[in-house]
Amino acid sequence: MLTPQPTLAIRGPRTLLRQIRESMGAAGPTQAKLGAVVRIIAASMVAEVCSIYLRRASGEMELFATEGLDPEAVHVTQLKPGEGLVGEIMRIGRPLNLLDAASHPAFSYRPETGEDPFHAFLGVPLLRGGRAIGVLVVQNRASRIYAEDDVEDLQIIAMVLAEMVAAGDLLSRDELKDIEIAPHRSERLKGAKFADGLAFGVAVLHEAPVAAGRLLADDVNAEETRLTEAVDSLRAQIDGMIEGHEGLVGPSYDVLEAYRMLAHSRTWNRSLQDAVHSGLTAEAAVERVRSEHRAGIGKARDPYLRERLHDLEDLNDRLLRHLSGDGAKARRLPDNAILVARNLGPADLLEYDRAKLKGLLLEEGSPASHAAIVARAMDIPCVGRLEGLRDRVSEGDPVIVDGESAEAYLRPRPDVVRSINARIEVRAQRRAVFAKLRDVPAITRDGANISLLMNAGLAVDLDILPETGAQGIGLFRTEFQFMVSDALPKFSAQRDLYDHVLSGAGPLGVTFRTLDLGGDKVLPYTQTEREENPALGWRAVRMGLDRPALLRLQLRALIAAARGRPLRIMFPLVAAVDEFRAARALVDREVAWAVRRGRPPPARLEVGAMIEAPALVWHLDALLPLTDFVSVGTNDLLQYLFAADRGNPRVADRYDTLSPPFLRVLREIRDACAAGGTSVSVCGEMAGRPLEAFALIALGYDRLSMPPTGIGPVKQMILSTDREAARRGLTGLLASGSSTVRGEIEALARKIAVDL
Repeated sequence: MLTPQPTLAIRGPRTLLRQIRESMGAAGPTQAKLGAVVRIIAASMVAEVCSIYLRRASGEMELFATEGLDPEAVHVTQLKPGEGLVGEIMRIGRPLNLLDAASHPAFSYRPETGEDPFHAFLGVPLLRGGRAIGVLVVQNRASRIYAEDDVEDLQIIAMVLAEMVAAGDLLSRDELKDIEIAPHRSERLKGAKFADGLAFGVAVLHEAPVAAGRLLADDVNAEETRLTEAVDSLRAQIDGMIEGHEGLVGPSYDVLEAYRMLAHSRTWNRSLQDAVHSGLTAEAAVERVRSEHRAGIGKARDPYLRERLHDLEDLNDRLLRHLSGDGAKARRLPDNAILVARNLGPADLLEYDRAKLKGLLLEEGSPASHAAIVARAMDIPCVGRLEGLRDRVSEGDPVIVDGESAEAYLRPRPDVVRSINARIEVRAQRRAVFAKLRDVPAITRDGANISLLMNAGLAVDLDILPETGAQGIGLFRTEFQFMVSDALPKFSAQRDLYDHVLSGAGPLGVTFRTLDLGGDKVLPYTQTEREENPALGWRAVRMGLDRPALLRLQLRALIAAARGRPLRIMFPLVAAVDEFRAARALVDREVAWAVRRGRPPPARLEVGAMIEAPALVWHLDALLPLTDFVSVGTNDLLQYLFAADRGNPRVADRYDTLSPPFLRVLREIRDACAAGGTSVSVCGEMAGRPLEAFALIALGYDRLSMPPTGIGPVKQMILSTDREAARRGLTGLLASGSSTVRGEIEALARKIAVDL
């Protein structure tokens, strides 16, 4: 919960801000105007000292104006980063209210200022976009703790000063050239690779806030009314999302509940109202509350607190859009947009124009998150876990997404831009090489024929199927249609999509995975209870069996879409043989229903199971005789085998797919399928990476389904591979006592001249 804030007494901030604005509008040199500002603030706060410090690009804090200290210290007194009480305020990002300044451990004595006789100290940061760009200080001789109203007033003044500095109202552009108002230097951030590729473009902030055009209110009552109406509109929208009457693409039920809780929070509303009462416009009030939240909990290590900050950021952004009247309008993108966000749901990404979206940078997330999977499916380079990203980038900044090295370049230097453009050209040339291999069969040097299939989930994926050279769609994720809809898709909508996919694939064939919902994929229009361990909870086929009407409707749509053509259906996360029996019985029931009504059954019906739960690995003797095929979902199988949540960045990369235990499990599955004559494929992310695909082929797998971008590199690897030599080399590695044999497999591939 947020700490309650006292109600601000209406005792002068609004008048004070008007005096400051009038003073800055007067003629005269800049330094004289700054001197007038600190005199006005000192008089209003009944302070003997008022000083303004601004942060240089070097990180040093420089005294820019003072009333009460030695004027000769202006532009002379400079504090190193973190030095003194001013440095401490910059570090913590919140006010410092002291009875006796000299007794604080961070106090730094600067004799040139003449501050010896002053004991009471109150300093507040000048916050802009959650970043401290300076500090505003008042001091008095008498030892005292400033009242809460004083702290509140000074924070309001500091916010307005920060905006005036940024707008050039306090200082000229020449005087501001070394003041770090917003990040402007080139920066390189190291993160985690979520989706391969390179992109250079301009930053677009996800849910970018509407800038506050005016800071000071002309009519406080009118601003209060605007704020109240916008908050009411926001609350109604969020309530509608929860109830399913309106749609928001992508966010989970839990996030929506958090939105509703925060939107109805009296504390949040009181903070906004207090800011408006002090003389700010409604937009400026939102920005002030946002800066307090960022400064207060933005650096928290606790993941729960950080998630609450993410919710508050989105809530404040959404409120600003309601204030501007753009609450429901879609974002427009430039032609070379790089989307920047703290985190995204899979459907959030689908809201944007795919033709203009060139890259994605995330502050949080996981390579196994569904947003990352969608980015790979859409061939959008993505780098995540970029700490402090949102506070380091501004809308419109030139940025580079380097999905090869898992790096982001913010405001890159010209030489870096030249380098990245050259690398993009090299990748284009490699794509041209892969394009030439499109119609070449994927056959190893010793004659093993490998089927390369494509993972899909969107109707537009069918457009690139011919370009990839894939031999079919080995996994079509049907849940994406549900996640991008405002309400449960009707039978006709489902049937039409499946018909379109089957027609687009033609003779190549499609394997449809039934709804894999639950866990981190929760629909905004369904009622779902919070689960302690959602990845282990009510999801996938479990949900379908408990809600047979939902699953039967989908099966009926699939059978109707087939229209007498072959149909392959696959059930996800089967953990027990009885679950597959029950699911297959529903398929048989729907086929019989169609036949009774004179509708054509599929020309050939194949029903399979995904092997993702380790329990099935040791019950394949009972499962395989019931199936027409099986597919190994390596993403979930890995997380369940190692008890490591693939959505948790602390553990998602802790265990390797190329570890002896995991490779042994994969071999056991393949051997059991070979013994029973059951077709088996791999459709996890592992199949689309050349080195991992090399290991799968060595284990005996000959059907691999992967993101479209993986087909060319994997085919190139296959054409250079001697499968029997790979098998012999890998067999000895499975007995290794190491936690991973990735390096050894790489060495094996080099030894037998595999092109990775």
